[in-house]
Amino acid sequence: MTTVLLNLHNAGFFELNAMILAMGICYGGAAQIIAGIMEWKKANTFAATAFISYGFFWLSFVTLLVLPKLNLFLAASETAMAAYLAMWGLFTGVMFLGTFRLNRALQLVFGTLTILFFLLAYGDYSGAGAGFKHFTGYEGIVCGALAIYTGMAQVLNELYGKTILPLGVVKK
Repeated sequence: MTTVLLNLHNAGFFELNAMILAMGICYGGAAQIIAGIMEWKKANTFAATAFISYGFFWLSFVTLLVLPKLNLFLAASETAMAAYLAMWGLFTGVMFLGTFRLNRALQLVFGTLTILFFLLAYGDYSGAGAGFKHFTGYEGIVCGALAIYTGMAQVLNELYGKTILPLGVVKK
């Protein structure tokens, strides 16, 4: 949900506001870190790594936006933000490779997320205009919608003990 909301902003539907930052801290950040710890206790290395890493991504991203507003630090330059986003793109690309042992739904989520990070990095590095940023926002909305579907499929399939929403299981 946090990804969809941020990318609705990127697509030009509304300004960056407290709703997005609060979601970044509470749901994108804290909730994912808690989920990652729960997955770590279940020895699910992939999910633990993903949830904890992206939870801290959201906390660091909000911090990057808020610290300059509080006059505590200078804002990151576009080049610095491009490097930040590119590093997340590299990390996500490696996580994407791991999804080939999981299911098609996660492949779509991590594949579109990898693309999203590199599009965002390119946008900052190149100084691409509003049209490119809006395009990137739409790609991010697709990514977030896929993540919502995947999460709901996992919850509903487990709850009902059968496939309610298909995930596209990969044969190992």
